Amino acid sequence: MVIDSLDATFTANDASRLRNVAIIAHVDHGKTTLVDGMLKQSNIFRDPTAAGNLIMDSNDLERERGITILAKNTAIAYDGIKINIIDTPGHADFGGEVERVLNMADGCLLLVDAVEGPMPQTRTVLARALERGLRPIVVVNKIDRPASRTEEVIERVHDLFLELATDSDQLDFPVLYAIAREGRAGTEPTVDALAPDLRPLLETIVREVPPPTVNVDGPAQMLIASLDYDTHRGRIAIGRINRGIIAVGDTLVHATEDGEPVRQRVTTLSVFEGLRRQEVEQAGAGEIVAITGFPDAEIGATLCDPNAIEPLPAIAIEPPTLKLTFGVNTSPFAGREGQFHTSRQLKERLDRELETNLSLRVEATEQAEVFSVAGRGELHLSILIETMRREGYEFQVSRPEVVTREIDGELQEPVEHLVIDTTEEFVGTVSELLGNRRARMTDMVNDGSGNVRLEYTIPTRGLIGLRNAFLTATKGNGVMASRLVGYEPWMGAIQSTRSGALVASETGVALSHGLENAQERGVTFVEPQTPVYEGMIVGQQPRVGDLVVNVCRAKKLTNMRASTKDIGVQLTPPVILSLEQSLDFLAEDELLEVTPAGWRLRKRLLSMDDRGKAAKAAKSRG
Repeated sequence: MVIDSLDATFTANDASRLRNVAIIAHVDHGKTTLVDGMLKQSNIFRDPTAAGNLIMDSNDLERERGITILAKNTAIAYDGIKINIIDTPGHADFGGEVERVLNMADGCLLLVDAVEGPMPQTRTVLARALERGLRPIVVVNKIDRPASRTEEVIERVHDLFLELATDSDQLDFPVLYAIAREGRAGTEPTVDALAPDLRPLLETIVREVPPPTVNVDGPAQMLIASLDYDTHRGRIAIGRINRGIIAVGDTLVHATEDGEPVRQRVTTLSVFEGLRRQEVEQAGAGEIVAITGFPDAEIGATLCDPNAIEPLPAIAIEPPTLKLTFGVNTSPFAGREGQFHTSRQLKERLDRELETNLSLRVEATEQAEVFSVAGRGELHLSILIETMRREGYEFQVSRPEVVTREIDGELQEPVEHLVIDTTEEFVGTVSELLGNRRARMTDMVNDGSGNVRLEYTIPTRGLIGLRNAFLTATKGNGVMASRLVGYEPWMGAIQSTRSGALVASETGVALSHGLENAQERGVTFVEPQTPVYEGMIVGQQPRVGDLVVNVCRAKKLTNMRASTKDIGVQLTPPVILSLEQSLDFLAEDELLEVTPAGWRLRKRLLSMDDRGKAAKAAKSRG
């Protein structure tokens, strides 16, 4: 055990004994695993070996997907210093989470994979941290990997700092090396030279990250950076006290830059200690706290002394890049599987999401039962869809579309920097795949051992459905990551490569005989005994255009007996699409029905006659 315990109340008037540090990195570079190591070595678990992995990722979706979705706070103590740790997401779609919590930190640990090196999101989060003047510490993680190339990675990190630093002091940063999975760190880039614990990392944090520069004696002021909720105490406002001291019973003003100030009283005050919140009577400037008593608390609002109402600047968040619609389920199965399925319930849930999900935008449409929802990417939106589905909501969503801008009378679209790591044999395949999506290659590096890094500039709409196509094209031998770099004039249409759908012709239950006939025309998405309805998509055919099939068709009985009568129909296993694959599959005239029991692909117009009339009308207009 390398970390000692510390009375959580010590910081009320002593910011010098505080260190607030955010852990930032590209996805899967080891942030949460490193926090696991710190917690396991901090005496907060009776049996650290039984604590498991991904301790901070308590959300079911985070554990299932192995990613951090929500930023989280924890705290440990070392050598008489309390270290508040902020674990942040690494995926670009959750950049809004990173941007809002960096306001609470004075320093940052930048984790970089010893094999992959700096990736697109590494650049994005580092730029945000340096803009806020955070003191950086670089940690090269996973140095035990066989393909580790620490020297090259450090060179690339230095190049990144030269490009992004806003102050010359930021170019002088300490570098450590680690195996976060084993809870080891050191100052030398060899496995044997690592310490048996994380003591070198903690000593560097205490030495290099400055204590908060704050005024403890001024009037209270705190920017709300995050929200939580307790069924008994209501909304919980989380943030760092910027100035003064806050105590239980104090009257504070909830103020925004454009809203009406509201006076309310602090009912409870907590600081972070390990995995729990410790209630205290008061806390001083520099400390990260959780406060109740403000039922209308908003992220970006300021809690301040009534005699000094001075709202802090709101948290700036990059705008969304993709949008789709959420609407009331209109399929024949509507209302069967979900607890919440009315437009009122759907709107209330989306409005509630806006309170904590700063990157999200929700707008009304011309249809009262349909809402336009915009987010930072496919993953950002699919996580919201999956979360609502698990909460009992039933709704239907449309195909994702890019969010465009009109600048000086010119239509512009978001453009991203795409980095792909794959092997030599798939370079031609990847180049062809991306060429059809309006991508422009900007760099290609071969490391001499068969591994290739390709870099592209690509419109955001070119990324829709790319991940699944990429994994198929490379047979799983590749990784890709992207980040938003700006807006460029509309690049023209991207030709769809999707073939036609197999559409059910009637409502009923899918039967083996009907599916056997459908599989002669393409691949199927449903199993025998699956309920289907007219207009539901049950598969895909290799040709352009939709094909209507009867998967509910049963084999007719006859008086003839064949020698093979007892042999069952041998069906090819169906292709079961994930939620993201289903969103990628959608065409403009299709919807995805989402319920707690799963999801179904369907046509917007369920009747074949209605689809035919719509096609004729569109042809006559065109």
